[in-house]
Amino acid sequence: MEPISGAYDPKTTEAELYKKWEASGYFNPDNLPVSQTKNYVVYMPLPNVTGTLHMGHALNNSFQDIVIRSHRMRGYRTLYLPGTDHAGIATQFVVEKKLKKEGINKFDLGREKFIGKIWEWKNEYGNIIYDQLRKLGVSCDWSRVRFTMDENYAKDVKKAFVHYHDKGLLYRGYRTVNWCPRCGTSLSDLELEYKEEQSKLYYIHYGPFTLATTRPETKFGDTGLAVNPKDGRYKDYVGKELEIESLSTEGSLDVPAKKKNKIIVVADDAVDMEFGTGIVKVTPAHDLVDFEIGTRHNLPLVQVIDETGRMTERAGKYAGMKTAEAREKIVEDLKATGLLEKEEEYAHNLAVCYRCGHAIEPIPSKQWFLKMDSLAKTALESVKSGRVKINPENFEKPYTAWLENIKDWTVSRQIWWGHQIPVWFCKNQKEFEIKNQKSNLKNEEGYVVSMEKPEKCPFCKTCEMEQSPDVLDTWFSSALWPFAGLSESDLKKYYPGTTLITARDIINLWVARMIYSGTEFMGQEPFRNVLIHGTILTKDGKRMSKSLGTGIDPLKYIEQFGADATRFGIVWQATGQDIRWDETAITAGKKFANKIWNASRFVLTQIGDELFPTNIPEPKTEADKIILEAFTKVKESSVRDIDAFEFSKALHDLYDFFWHDFCDVYLETAKLQAADDATKTSTKHMLVFILRESLKLLHPFVPFVTEEIYQRFPFPEKKVFLMVETLV
Repeated sequence: MEPISGAYDPKTTEAELYKKWEASGYFNPDNLPVSQTKNYVVYMPLPNVTGTLHMGHALNNSFQDIVIRSHRMRGYRTLYLPGTDHAGIATQFVVEKKLKKEGINKFDLGREKFIGKIWEWKNEYGNIIYDQLRKLGVSCDWSRVRFTMDENYAKDVKKAFVHYHDKGLLYRGYRTVNWCPRCGTSLSDLELEYKEEQSKLYYIHYGPFTLATTRPETKFGDTGLAVNPKDGRYKDYVGKELEIESLSTEGSLDVPAKKKNKIIVVADDAVDMEFGTGIVKVTPAHDLVDFEIGTRHNLPLVQVIDETGRMTERAGKYAGMKTAEAREKIVEDLKATGLLEKEEEYAHNLAVCYRCGHAIEPIPSKQWFLKMDSLAKTALESVKSGRVKINPENFEKPYTAWLENIKDWTVSRQIWWGHQIPVWFCKNQKEFEIKNQKSNLKNEEGYVVSMEKPEKCPFCKTCEMEQSPDVLDTWFSSALWPFAGLSESDLKKYYPGTTLITARDIINLWVARMIYSGTEFMGQEPFRNVLIHGTILTKDGKRMSKSLGTGIDPLKYIEQFGADATRFGIVWQATGQDIRWDETAITAGKKFANKIWNASRFVLTQIGDELFPTNIPEPKTEADKIILEAFTKVKESSVRDIDAFEFSKALHDLYDFFWHDFCDVYLETAKLQAADDATKTSTKHMLVFILRESLKLLHPFVPFVTEEIYQRFPFPEKKVFLMVETLV
């Protein structure tokens, strides 16, 4: 028996304990000493390979580790599957910035060498977050750690693309998409962020109308005017082609001029009668709503902004200008020609790239799209039927709303890092036209969708086919995580999983997509429960941000107070959705760890080297009865609360029981009872029982201090580790 002395010092225990846990192999469900075959599987939300531990990770992984440790002690085969996401745009952005500092341009390197540089970066920095998660104490099965660019994972991604294509759900189309000029790629609606911008609303004369717009620079791409069909003000104009005065794009920039244009008026329900004057210009090439209006009314697509965010040749004398510069000059010229009626201050949400923060430019582009109607119905049915339960229930609303108003998903990206699309093009297609009526080929673009490169081009019969340079949206591959992250043998044992714990901002980006992907490829949903947790905010309620200097590093707390205190502080405050961070909760966690330590030292001095049976002791005194009843109650409630994902409630109840019922009351009474020969032995038995069982209940929340104490006590029939003790 190793004595317990002094204050608990996490710095001397946590790192060594974790090494022992990991070396034991008990994080691997195949090695667990369990008799039953029931599984409990948690899929880690994949942190980006560029990431380091932040408070959101600490909250999320603490919750996941609580359910895993609790179920492991209840005899389940627990798999906590870890991994990282290749994070296409984010990782490419990071490595490009690094190379830029070294004076290296990715285009000078070429695609292959640039990707090689990313792999070098990944091998050097990509596993940092794994070591940080170890410091937090999470019991992942590191033998199964996965990366979404692993060879087997990549194979599943290709299979998914080919499957969707063969099923008729993937198509290549020329449509207006969200485009990031900085990253040089398309983005889906869910990859946009919005920031409030003080702008202006410009009222411009369009023939007999005056209409309001925030983007006068797109007017050269206008191919229609639209009104709401219920708006009586404009009903006589619907369907008519009008000749209107517009700004000329010809001549000198120094001489503003007008010219006559013809434009048609259409009626469409998408028009908001309350916005501006109730009539809007339709620019199908540079607005996603306008594109839909244009499609419904067969309006031409005229592109006046290019992939770099500059005006095209269609803008004439304004060509080559960045959009902001062009807007300023065009407004100046509209004023000079009398076409601008007025300006108003206007606050609106500007769409920006979720990775680099650059303003989005909607432009027309040829991309790959996944048809979403049938997949969305699958994901809706999974939740409506109760096969997947979203907790709390109020998060079913945004999940359902998005799926019921789904649009086809742009899955192709114009970057180099990622899963290259398994599409092969005929190199000679520009010269070789497929217009032979006898041909049975299904497309006229000269491409083949295939897992492997075709040995012979089916179009020109002579060229070596070239793979599409596009890669897949990162979320396309991460949607496959619950099964692509498992080996073939593991799929039979550990799919489907049990629980997903994640943040609300990726309900649709990831959760919905995993649900329909699992059903599509595996025949059943990937998990039964989804817990959507809140966000840790600053003390004054603002979102934490490293760039704004409001971020808090959980590693700082782990270093100063220990992992147990950090986990305690986070879970203690997670009483509702969002948490306004209060550091005093971590101080309380450190005090609680010391309380557990000191109480254990007292019990140890009482029992010496005596061994006591593991059965429930017979209460001999009123104090014995009270503590036993209180323990039974908190044991039942804590297990029940963990299963209901009420982690904070479980911790509060355990804290109250251990600190007040056990330490403040029973330990004091036990000192008197231990001095009485009639109750000495029974009191010691009760002390050992309550302490041992309390350590089990507390272990999922504060694993290090409870394990360290367990290792020092002379418990009979003791397991190698507390983490595999039996909690029943």
